[in-house]
Amino acid sequence: MGKYLIQGHYTEKGLEGLYKEGGTKRKEAVAKAVTGLGGTLETFYYAFGENDIVAIVDLPDEVSATAFSLVVNTAGTAKIKTTVLTTPEAMDKAVKKDINYRPPGH
Repeated sequence: MGKYLIQGHYTEKGLEGLYKEGGTKRKEAVAKAVTGLGGTLETFYYAFGENDIVAIVDLPDEVSATAFSLVVNTAGTAKIKTTVLTTPEAMDKAVKKDINYRPPGH
């Protein structure tokens, strides 16, 4: 399972739906979609500013994360951005990897 940060904003059409259904129903809809992909909704918040929605989800793989992003973004009610989250333990492993890389110009 991987953790993903979902940040998004509602379109005008999405805000109309939010007014009609309320915030709890939208959270339930997101949880149902994520569960249907074999994942879990860890947290879900509404926010002020650039993002209307902030959530953290656990999903089995990047294919599931991509599928979720595609279905939400093509629905026309919200636009989301998905960020892969890395644990401190995974970062410890990453910084110990020996990588044969030459920066440009070196």
